[in-house]
Parts: sequence; C-alpha cells; structure tokens
Amino acid sequence: MTAPKRTDRFPSQRLSLAYAEWGDAGAPPLLLVHGGRDQKRSWDAVAARLSQTYRVFAHDLRGHGESDWVSDGDYGVMDHVFDLASLVDHLGLSRFTLMGHSLGGNITLRYAGLYPDQIEKLVSIEGLGPSPKMLAERKAQSVTERLTNWVDQRRQLSGRSARVMENLDVAKARMQAAFTHLPDELIHHLTETGVKTNADGTVSWAYDPAGLGRSPSDITHEDFVHLWTQITCPTWLVYGANSWASNPAEDGRAAPFQNATVSLIEEAGHWLHHDQFEDFMSQLERFLGTP
Repeated sequence: MTAPKRTDRFPSQRLSLAYAEWGDAGAPPLLLVHGGRDQKRSWDAVAARLSQTYRVFAHDLRGHGESDWVSDGDYGVMDHVFDLASLVDHLGLSRFTLMGHSLGGNITLRYAGLYPDQIEKLVSIEGLGPSPKMLAERKAQSVTERLTNWVDQRRQLSGRSARVMENLDVAKARMQAAFTHLPDELIHHLTETGVKTNADGTVSWAYDPAGLGRSPSDITHEDFVHLWTQITCPTWLVYGANSWASNPAEDGRAAPFQNATVSLIEEAGHWLHHDQFEDFMSQLERFLGTP
C-alpha cells in the first residue's frame, strides 16, 4: 500500500481532526470520505491510483482514526458535514471532486446538495441511506417507540468501551474472520491502520463505539431527498451486486437526481472498492475521465 505524501490536522467545532494527502500540489483536488468504523488510510490503494491525476485528501471522521472523539458520544451526520466544510475551508478549495463510501457517501451527498457549485463530479458508494422498505418500517413506528428505542440504544452504547485486543495479530484475526474473501495483504493493512496502541501495548479499534447509534435529531428523509435534487454535477451512484443495500435504479431513489448514473459491481458487497478493486477503479476512472 502507498502511504500518504503527508498528514496533518485541522480544527472543526473545537475538535482536532486528522487528514492525509497524496499527489502533486498543483493537481486538481479530490476528497475522499470514509464510512463508519473506518478511517482515512483504508483509502490508500484508491488514493494512490487517483493521485496520478489528482491531489487527493482523506480525513478521519470525528470519533474515528486519529481524530478527536466527542465528549457525549453523539455523532450527528450533519456534524460530519460541518467537518467536511471545515476541511474544505482549511484547504482553501473552491471546486473539487468528491467521493464517499457508506456514511461517507451520505455525507458527500448532503454536502454536494448544499454547495453544488463547488463539486466537479460526485461519487457515492452505497451512500443513499435506508432502502424504501427500511424507511417504511421506520415510519410504521410511533414517535414514542422510536425515541424510547433511541434512549435504550444510547444508554447501551454509552456503557461500551473500545474493544481491547492483546496485539495486532489478534486484531488481524478478527478482521480476517469478518472479511474472509479479502487478501491477506489488505487485511493486514486495514488492521494495522485501523487500530490504536494502548499504553500497556494492547490494541483497540480506532473508533468510538458510542458513535454507532443514530441520532433522532437528524434532518428528515424528505429533506435529504431535496438535497439530492440540488446536485447539478455528474453523479455516480455505485453499489455492490451482493450487498445488503438495495439498487437505487430499481427502488426509485435515483429518480430525484438531475444527472446521476447507477452501476453495480459484480461479486462485490458493501465494501465494493475492497471486494473488487480493479473493476471498481476501472469504472471509476471512466466516470472521472482519467487514464
């Protein structure tokens, strides 16, 4: 894996967040946004390839990687959007290409809808959120039921601490068990860059377990869809054919976009840029118009 050219930090809402950079300073900028329980270095292979054409940036979301955790364990999606805006300001960018995976794809869609004139091209990897079926099930719950479920979940998550593992080999074995189809080199890289070393030499996953819940104070799904309609740039919505996520070309979620195409990566799940790297990169480079 190709390490970043440099790493640095930027401030956002009194937090200190980490980011990495690849490529030449004079190249057009491209920002990568990772998903939940992930971190910036999981983009290394993608960033190395893209850095032949772009100046690539990827940051650790708050509560992830080397970025600060919030004190109350509440990680709203719009707070992540604010952090992305803070990074854009920190870097002094006026127009750039934007790509995100899962939660990161959700963040990028919101940002692109709020600031459409800034975005050259947009890639959202399984970032549209719940399927229509899941949304209907959620709506069938009463407000009281939804909020009491949130209280119970928040109480449970607040009592959790980061998993402690004896060493990197133990963490790697857990990663391998969860992603049996990935090559050993990638498993090692994702593990090595995805843990933090504790004072006693043990390791823990580098994300705040309290952040796994969903905040009840988020924008409505209708507002989220409205932001999709505001995106003017070419947009690629890409999904894994074997993922749990439903196909937006079939479930109607692609319809609100002005200029979006939907693709499926065969024999890939939710982490499709890991599962089928070459196929994903080939289709991505065609979309971006790069060699």
